[in-house]
Amino acid sequence: MRRMQIREDDLTGPEITDFLREHLTEMREITPPESVHALDLTALRSPDITFWSAWLDDQLLGCGALKELDLKTGEIKSMRTARTYRGRGIGSQLLEHIIQVAEQRAYDCLYLETGAMLEFAPARSLYLRYGFEYRGPFGTYVADPNSVFMAKQL
Repeated sequence: MRRMQIREDDLTGPEITDFLREHLTEMREITPPESVHALDLTALRSPDITFWSAWLDDQLLGCGALKELDLKTGEIKSMRTARTYRGRGIGSQLLEHIIQVAEQRAYDCLYLETGAMLEFAPARSLYLRYGFEYRGPFGTYVADPNSVFMAKQL
């Protein structure tokens, strides 16, 4: 049986470029412009962000990133599963990987921002299953009716 591989990604391959372009397009279609916090390729290539992609052979299944906010905290960014693979545990495996890396880095806390709209309900449910709790804005975020903020103590 073939296994999904999660690997650190340098964001240069055409598959991930197209995948993230689709992600940004979708976020802009369902979220007001002032509330879109998804990062583009340039922002994801920042040295404080580690980006992973999930693959089954040559099929891109999903992605996720971890941004270091400081030496003790991180923020989950760019979690996405390909439409045809949703509901198959890809997001769970990526989230588990990110949490494991955060623990290896000795972070005390992981934060995230996701959408408040119905389209983001599966994401919010995933984060709740992994022990994230609702909280107010963190970092440079401000209160926004279109955003939900969550944190998990490690």
